[in-house]
Amino acid sequence: MRYTTFGHRTGLRVSEYALGTANFGTGWGAGAEPDEARRIFDRFAEAGGTFLDSADGYQFGESEELTGKLISADRDHFVLATKFALGAAPQPDISKTGNSRKNMVASVEASLKRLGTDYIDLLWVHFPDELTPMEELLRGLDDLVSAGKIHHAALSNFPAWRVSRAVTLADLKGWAPIVGIQHEYSLVERTADRELLPMAESLGLGAALWSPLGGGLLTGKYRSSAEGRLSDLGAVIHTESTDQKTAVVDTVLAIAEETGGEMVRRSTTSTLMPSPASFSASWSTWPTGRP
Repeated sequence: MRYTTFGHRTGLRVSEYALGTANFGTGWGAGAEPDEARRIFDRFAEAGGTFLDSADGYQFGESEELTGKLISADRDHFVLATKFALGAAPQPDISKTGNSRKNMVASVEASLKRLGTDYIDLLWVHFPDELTPMEELLRGLDDLVSAGKIHHAALSNFPAWRVSRAVTLADLKGWAPIVGIQHEYSLVERTADRELLPMAESLGLGAALWSPLGGGLLTGKYRSSAEGRLSDLGAVIHTESTDQKTAVVDTVLAIAEETGGEMVRRSTTSTLMPSPASFSASWSTWPTGRP
């Protein structure tokens, strides 16, 4: 395992690979039971992984609970990231979702309890809500940093123009800086190459890449079976819906066969190669046999 600072706006040191914990728990009706989650975590930690990524809404809060228990014996060794915006309840509540200061504070307090810790290393705003003024969002994050409840703040799934404005506003006002972005990126989803990744490099932001295997498409498993997200959750991020995606899967299969490697390894290695800033590949791990 190699380590890096998360971007150039912070000294936060992380492993280059992050472990996404969206499937720690079974609140969604599918995922890893506690024993399986521990085996996944132990393997990651033994490989030198230190960066874990969760969210209040993952498995309706169960992911945070399991993640907190897994790192409790050596909390300070790990870099813990979580998110807010969608809420942890199965049914959305107008007062418990979104990016308002009210929901931000309540969500962080609830996450701290579920995680069993008194601080979060990196708090992501999970999604833009199209309602909360950016000034309110940034001021709230600054207050949480000042209170010691979070150490750093970052934006997940935000378009480049919103991130750029947030970074500029925080710098001008002297508020806690926005230190990174999180977005989908894989061999079948290269949209971030256009604006997000050049912006991250220019502004010194760290970037966490989610779903580097295209929701399982790049493992090739869906050519022989529907087992995985398609069967367990009734949803999948990518299918071979275009000639381009089919060509990508064909190429990865051919390279894996030629080199004697696994498609998973070839796909993640290729995804991480064009890394202009400081990146961590982040993925959600399914039970044994699934990416």
